[in-house]
Amino acid sequence: MSASHKSSHSQWSSKIGFLMAAVGSAVGLGSIWKFPYMTGDSGGSAFVIVFIISIALIGFPVLVTEWLIGRRGQSNPAASFRKAAIANNTSPAWSILGYSGILAAFMILSFYSVIGGWSLNYTAKAGMNAFAGLNGDATGAIFTDMLASPMEMTIWHTIFMGLTAFIIANGVSSGIEKASKILMPALAIILLFIVGYNAVNMEFAKGVAFLFKFDLARMQEVGVGKVLMAALGHAFFCLSLGMAIMVSYGSYLKEDVDLLSTARTVIIWDIIFSLAAGLAIFPILFSNNLDPAAVPGLVFVTLPIAFGQMGFGVVVGTLFFLLLTFAALTSSISILEPIVEFLEERTPMSRKVCTIVGALATWAVGILALLSFNELKDFAVFTIVKGGKEIPQGIFDALDYISSKIMLPITGLGTIILMGWFMNQQAIKDELGMSDTAWSIWQIIVKFIAPIGIVAVFLTELLG
Repeated sequence: MSASHKSSHSQWSSKIGFLMAAVGSAVGLGSIWKFPYMTGDSGGSAFVIVFIISIALIGFPVLVTEWLIGRRGQSNPAASFRKAAIANNTSPAWSILGYSGILAAFMILSFYSVIGGWSLNYTAKAGMNAFAGLNGDATGAIFTDMLASPMEMTIWHTIFMGLTAFIIANGVSSGIEKASKILMPALAIILLFIVGYNAVNMEFAKGVAFLFKFDLARMQEVGVGKVLMAALGHAFFCLSLGMAIMVSYGSYLKEDVDLLSTARTVIIWDIIFSLAAGLAIFPILFSNNLDPAAVPGLVFVTLPIAFGQMGFGVVVGTLFFLLLTFAALTSSISILEPIVEFLEERTPMSRKVCTIVGALATWAVGILALLSFNELKDFAVFTIVKGGKEIPQGIFDALDYISSKIMLPITGLGTIILMGWFMNQQAIKDELGMSDTAWSIWQIIVKFIAPIGIVAVFLTELLG
């Protein structure tokens, strides 16, 4: 560990605060509705096993690497990568990974806040019993009307971004850490309540079977290669890797935090929350004879049908969308943080001013993203070819495609290559406290398996 750490750099006040912030970053919108569906549709526990192996071989080492680089650098992501490179006698140009991660975070937050606004909007709608007695056409019309209204989406996008900025402006310990200590337990309690309600009142056994039945035949039907790449990809993306978040969070870490055990804990809790989300969703769908394959309309079109027809639907529906909002918020604050940390260290502005500048900039791009559903729906940034078809990419889709499918995997690949091939391996071994056997396995994973896996995911996402 470098002895030149800036004593003025913010730090987490407690290990549990950091842990909740890291888990909160991982447990986002994708964990609540994408992972449960992927599990049920791709072989149940067979998929879970593949996912766990994938996260161990790719997600785990990249997560540890980003924390390690951040903790050593005690600076914004770009500066931390530069310091890591210089300390290991290699080119300072590796700092481009930090810049790439920050830019990716900026792009992702711009459209992520729009979706967070949808969640807030639907929390209000559910609380006002707006889904009572509606069928699929009616709930679909509610969603379509929202997308067609720039004003409605702008209002909720603004509120969501404002909440995110308010938390970040209060700093690491008083903002992110304090909010995470409130939001994560609240998220867990709401999730537990809905799962408990389902166990008593809904087709719980069918939901459990959909999620956990070991169905190798289903995996083969979907395509083993396709399922493997989906598991690999989600293992990488679900931990908020490649967008400078974990480097930024790592820069606030104290030296006594065990990176390996903490990473294991984050991964375990992310999996638990993701599977519990499935138990909160699918029993409700099966009880109302609704299609569990209705993704991405599952959350905003299909589930409202169930909430409008079930007993205590107002309560359960409101709590579900509040759960979704909390999950979105714990992720959005982590996405904004590296942007603000960079501005704070590279400009004379205060943290509050940096937060306002960063939030306003991402909010403005978010306005363009939400306009791609209405006023700018005929405008295409570029066109991609998928399955032999040309698919125009509006602003919203273009931001998602460039950041998620190109920038994140490339940044993650560069990070793991820097760690495995250009940094002092003995110093890393000592810092991680690994035995000789564990270190040998770690070397194989970091030098070969993880880079190959990330390249496979990148090519699949790009060409698939």
